[in-house]
Amino acid sequence: MIFKLGIGLLAFSLSALGKQIPIVDGVIGGVPSDATIAAQRLQVTPPQSFATTPGKLRVVENSGVCETTPGIFQASGYGDLTANESVWFWFFESRAADPDNAPLSIWLNGGPGSSSMIGLFQENGPCRINNASTGVTLNPNSWSNVSNMLYIDQPVGVGFSHGTTTVGTSLAAAQDVWKFLQIFFSDSRFSKYSANKFAIWTESYGGHYGPTFAAYFLQQNQAIAQGSITGIPINLQVLGIGDGITDPLSQYPGYITYAANNPYHSLVSASVISTANNSWAKSGGCKDQITSCYNGGGTSVCSKAQSFCNNNILSPLAGNWDVYYVLTKNPDPYPPDLTSYLTSTAVTSKIGSESKWQETNNNVYNNFAATGDWMTNSRLNLQTVINAGVRVLIYDGDVDYILNFNGVEAMVAALQTQFSTQFQAQSFTNYTVKGQVTGMFKNAGTFSYVRIFGAGHEVPAYKFGTLSTGQAALQMFSQIMSNQSLTST
Repeated sequence: MIFKLGIGLLAFSLSALGKQIPIVDGVIGGVPSDATIAAQRLQVTPPQSFATTPGKLRVVENSGVCETTPGIFQASGYGDLTANESVWFWFFESRAADPDNAPLSIWLNGGPGSSSMIGLFQENGPCRINNASTGVTLNPNSWSNVSNMLYIDQPVGVGFSHGTTTVGTSLAAAQDVWKFLQIFFSDSRFSKYSANKFAIWTESYGGHYGPTFAAYFLQQNQAIAQGSITGIPINLQVLGIGDGITDPLSQYPGYITYAANNPYHSLVSASVISTANNSWAKSGGCKDQITSCYNGGGTSVCSKAQSFCNNNILSPLAGNWDVYYVLTKNPDPYPPDLTSYLTSTAVTSKIGSESKWQETNNNVYNNFAATGDWMTNSRLNLQTVINAGVRVLIYDGDVDYILNFNGVEAMVAALQTQFSTQFQAQSFTNYTVKGQVTGMFKNAGTFSYVRIFGAGHEVPAYKFGTLSTGQAALQMFSQIMSNQSLTST
């Protein structure tokens, strides 16, 4: 939902319709002013204190919420990093025949500051929210069909997580999630999964999270092996990133391209596109500011780059179309809002949640906006992960503007890895699911990319042609999790 906020309204808003990137002072992905931050603080409920158990999990088993397939174990609760930092998680055992030996995948939504319950209930979880937002139905195309799934609300303060909100960079977020996973794998209920194949799946701001988390986990594994730290190695074998912001310098021209000439319709007038082009290329413009950020400009330079580029390029080029699914004008009611369901006592009384759920945490987003993390280059970490032998999938929906395929494919083209020459030498091939053409893809070594037709920002939330909702995404996920390159069926 794109709109200008009226005077007297809180100038920070996230669409109530299942979106991930906030609108700040009327700008999509904007940097809040001091006045906006002050206004937000007036809205903050005083922090509660909880009976935490630092270094341990607090768990509710088999709540009966969401996954109702007979015999499938689920657990929800908190991993307490400290007395005042608690990370919410929701684990679902795989529906596969041998779940104890199935892979373990974590799912992380973006924002920064958005809850991973978005992915659970709108995208790839065992259940999906109904269009009225009053309940859920079983999802036959759940990613838990082939993998144990662990949905994590992070950083601290996001979604059901609660506590001191200090994290403002992707690296700091990675460090906290690693701590959480150490607690998770130390628990007797989940230690059996520690040696299984481990995967990170993420989207949107996950274009930063995924490469940063994966590179940090590999670094920690090496430190454990060398004896410089103690801990449980994480058997990272897969990284999947959907519609992600990874390399802004490569990706921002994609907004101009997509707004003018995407597969569906132009988003704005030629004059708006011309103005954005000038904002990109002029001296001191968006390109120069991102370049300065990349060249060690520091938090102030990077934060100003985010403010300038989103105010002058990302936001105006969206027009009045839904930035997550450009086939609809604002407001787009799909995917359905989760708020009424996840704040109802019928749900919260069963799952062990302690704080009131919110889709995006203002304080966390503001922390990231202040550091300029948005405009940093995570492509270097992505290259490290690919070259380390981790199987990587980059995917994108072609109806998404906010992180469109033009920008993502430019990022992929800029990669410098052991597979890049092979990848660039190939042409795209149709990706089919049970004979239905549903996208275009390439493979090179353990790296794959696919553009999914008819999908918006949350790729598993959509269907195309004769396929059911999430069917193409499940095939993509299943093939990668089986250590296969993408293959048409």
